[in-house]
Amino acid sequence: MHVYLMRHGQTNYNVLGLCNDDLAEDVHLTPAGIEQSEQAAEQLKDISIDLIVTSELPRTRQTAQIVNRHHGVKILQHPAINDLHTGFNGRPSVEHQQTIVQDRLRTRPPGGESLLEHKQRVLTFIDWLKGVGQHTVLVVAHEETLRVCVAYFRGFSDEGMLSIPVGNCQIFHFELPPNP
Repeated sequence: MHVYLMRHGQTNYNVLGLCNDDLAEDVHLTPAGIEQSEQAAEQLKDISIDLIVTSELPRTRQTAQIVNRHHGVKILQHPAINDLHTGFNGRPSVEHQQTIVQDRLRTRPPGGESLLEHKQRVLTFIDWLKGVGQHTVLVVAHEETLRVCVAYFRGFSDEGMLSIPVGNCQIFHFELPPNP
Protein backbone atom coordinates (compact mmCIF):
# COMPACT_ATOMS: atom_id res chain seq x y z
CA MET A 1 0.00 0.00 0.00
CA HIS A 2 1.18 3.51 -0.80
CA VAL A 3 0.77 5.83 2.18
CA TYR A 4 1.04 9.57 1.80
CA LEU A 5 1.33 11.44 5.08
CA MET A 6 0.62 15.14 5.22
CA ARG A 7 0.37 17.73 7.96
CA HIS A 8 -2.59 20.12 7.89
CA GLY A 9 -2.17 23.68 6.60
CA GLN A 10 -1.25 26.61 8.83
CA THR A 11 -3.94 27.50 11.39
CA ASN A 12 -4.88 30.51 13.45
CA TYR A 13 -3.45 28.67 16.50
CA ASN A 14 -0.15 27.99 14.68
CA VAL A 15 0.20 31.72 14.10
CA LEU A 16 -0.60 32.47 17.76
CA GLY A 17 1.66 29.66 19.04
CA LEU A 18 -1.16 27.96 20.95
CA CYS A 19 -1.79 24.31 21.78
CA ASN A 20 -4.99 22.64 20.60
CA ASP A 21 -6.40 19.18 21.01
CA ASP A 22 -10.02 20.17 21.71
CA LEU A 23 -12.44 19.34 18.87
CA ALA A 24 -14.75 22.20 19.92
CA GLU A 25 -12.17 25.00 19.63
CA ASP A 26 -12.36 27.28 16.59
CA VAL A 27 -9.05 26.25 15.06
CA HIS A 28 -9.11 26.69 11.30
CA LEU A 29 -6.83 27.23 8.34
CA THR A 30 -5.51 30.74 7.77
CA PRO A 31 -5.40 32.17 4.23
CA ALA A 32 -1.77 30.96 4.14
CA GLY A 33 -2.92 27.51 5.30
CA ILE A 34 -5.52 27.38 2.54
CA GLU A 35 -2.82 28.31 0.00
CA GLN A 36 -0.49 25.63 1.41
CA SER A 37 -3.30 23.08 1.12
CA GLU A 38 -4.01 24.11 -2.47
CA GLN A 39 -0.31 23.74 -3.34
CA ALA A 40 -0.26 20.28 -1.75
CA ALA A 41 -3.41 19.39 -3.69
CA GLU A 42 -1.57 20.31 -6.90
CA GLN A 43 1.34 18.06 -5.90
CA LEU A 44 -1.02 15.16 -5.25
CA LYS A 45 -3.53 15.66 -8.08
CA ASP A 46 -1.98 13.06 -10.42
CA ILE A 47 -1.74 10.38 -7.73
CA SER A 48 -4.63 7.94 -7.68
CA ILE A 49 -5.73 8.25 -4.05
CA ASP A 50 -8.32 5.68 -2.94
CA LEU A 51 -9.03 6.93 0.59
CA ILE A 52 -8.23 9.91 2.80
CA VAL A 53 -7.99 9.54 6.58
CA THR A 54 -7.89 12.53 8.92
CA SER A 55 -7.88 13.11 12.64
CA GLU A 56 -11.08 14.31 14.28
CA LEU A 57 -9.77 17.88 14.51
CA PRO A 58 -11.39 20.20 11.94
CA ARG A 59 -8.11 21.58 10.54
CA THR A 60 -7.17 18.18 9.11
CA ARG A 61 -10.57 17.69 7.49
CA GLN A 62 -10.45 21.23 6.05
CA THR A 63 -7.04 20.45 4.53
CA ALA A 64 -8.24 17.06 3.24
CA GLN A 65 -11.30 18.58 1.58
CA ILE A 66 -9.09 20.93 -0.41
CA VAL A 67 -6.90 18.03 -1.59
CA ASN A 68 -9.97 15.89 -2.27
CA ARG A 69 -11.26 18.31 -4.93
CA HIS A 70 -8.99 16.41 -7.33
CA HIS A 71 -9.97 12.93 -6.14
CA GLY A 72 -13.54 12.82 -4.85
CA VAL A 73 -12.87 9.90 -2.51
CA LYS A 74 -14.21 8.99 0.90
CA ILE A 75 -12.73 10.86 3.88
CA LEU A 76 -12.66 8.93 7.16
CA GLN A 77 -11.78 10.30 10.59
CA HIS A 78 -9.71 8.25 13.02
CA PRO A 79 -9.29 9.30 16.66
CA ALA A 80 -5.92 7.54 17.08
CA ILE A 81 -4.25 10.21 14.93
CA ASN A 82 -5.65 13.17 16.84
CA ASP A 83 -3.03 15.67 17.96
CA LEU A 84 -0.95 15.13 21.08
CA HIS A 85 -3.00 15.78 24.23
CA THR A 86 -0.81 18.40 25.85
CA GLY A 87 -3.00 19.42 28.76
CA PHE A 88 -2.39 23.01 27.61
CA ASN A 89 -5.31 23.53 25.25
CA GLY A 90 -5.60 27.20 24.25
CA ARG A 91 -2.36 28.07 26.05
CA PRO A 92 1.03 28.93 24.55
CA SER A 93 2.87 25.89 23.24
CA VAL A 94 6.02 27.25 24.86
CA GLU A 95 4.41 26.50 28.25
CA HIS A 96 3.97 22.87 27.22
CA GLN A 97 7.56 22.70 25.98
CA GLN A 98 8.84 24.14 29.27
CA THR A 99 6.88 21.51 31.20
CA ILE A 100 8.36 18.56 29.30
CA VAL A 101 11.90 19.88 28.75
CA GLN A 102 13.49 17.52 31.31
CA ASP A 103 12.17 14.41 29.56
CA ARG A 104 10.36 15.18 26.30
CA LEU A 105 9.40 11.55 25.74
CA ARG A 106 8.07 10.51 29.13
CA THR A 107 6.74 13.64 30.85
CA ARG A 108 2.97 13.55 31.15
CA PRO A 109 1.58 17.01 31.87
CA PRO A 110 -1.57 17.23 34.01
CA GLY A 111 -4.53 16.49 31.75
CA GLY A 112 -2.23 15.44 28.91
CA GLU A 113 -0.29 12.48 27.59
CA SER A 114 3.41 11.85 27.16
CA LEU A 115 4.94 11.63 23.70
CA LEU A 116 5.47 7.89 24.25
CA GLU A 117 1.78 7.47 25.14
CA HIS A 118 0.91 9.42 22.00
CA LYS A 119 3.24 7.16 20.01
CA GLN A 120 1.43 4.03 21.24
CA ARG A 121 -1.91 5.53 20.19
CA VAL A 122 -0.58 6.38 16.71
CA LEU A 123 0.93 2.92 16.28
CA THR A 124 -2.55 1.43 16.73
CA PHE A 125 -3.59 3.53 13.74
CA ILE A 126 -0.72 2.17 11.63
CA ASP A 127 -1.84 -1.36 12.49
CA TRP A 128 -5.40 -0.44 11.53
CA LEU A 129 -4.17 1.10 8.27
CA LYS A 130 -2.53 -2.17 7.24
CA GLY A 131 -5.97 -3.74 7.03
CA VAL A 132 -7.91 -1.09 5.08
CA GLY A 133 -7.38 -2.87 1.77
CA GLN A 134 -6.70 0.21 -0.34
CA HIS A 135 -3.85 0.75 -2.79
CA THR A 136 -3.14 4.42 -1.98
CA VAL A 137 -4.14 6.28 1.18
CA LEU A 138 -3.58 9.90 2.15
CA VAL A 139 -3.36 10.57 5.89
CA VAL A 140 -3.79 14.19 7.01
CA ALA A 141 -2.73 14.69 10.60
CA HIS A 142 -0.57 16.71 12.99
CA GLU A 143 3.12 17.44 13.57
CA GLU A 144 3.67 15.05 16.50
CA THR A 145 1.48 12.37 14.90
CA LEU A 146 3.50 12.53 11.68
CA ARG A 147 6.78 12.39 13.61
CA VAL A 148 5.64 9.07 15.05
CA CYS A 149 4.63 7.79 11.60
CA VAL A 150 7.81 8.93 9.86
CA ALA A 151 9.96 7.46 12.65
CA TYR A 152 8.08 4.17 12.28
CA PHE A 153 8.65 4.00 8.52
CA ARG A 154 12.28 5.10 8.72
CA GLY A 155 13.13 2.90 11.72
CA PHE A 156 14.12 5.82 13.95
CA SER A 157 14.55 5.50 17.70
CA ASP A 158 12.28 7.38 20.08
CA GLU A 159 14.99 10.01 20.52
CA GLY A 160 15.43 10.23 16.74
CA MET A 161 11.71 10.82 16.36
CA LEU A 162 12.08 14.12 18.24
CA SER A 163 14.32 15.60 15.55
CA ILE A 164 12.07 14.97 12.54
CA PRO A 165 10.97 18.30 11.05
CA VAL A 166 7.35 18.42 9.85
CA GLY A 167 6.14 21.61 8.17
CA ASN A 168 2.58 22.60 7.38
CA CYS A 169 1.35 20.61 4.34
CA GLN A 170 4.63 18.74 4.11
CA ILE A 171 4.07 15.42 2.33
CA PHE A 172 5.84 12.12 3.00
CA HIS A 173 5.46 8.93 0.96
CA PHE A 174 6.02 5.39 2.23
CA GLU A 175 5.15 1.80 1.38
CA LEU A 176 3.21 -0.10 4.02
CA PRO A 177 2.97 -3.88 3.75
CA PRO A 178 -0.52 -5.23 4.48
CA ASN A 179 -1.26 -7.47 7.43
CA PRO A 180 -0.29 -11.08 6.64
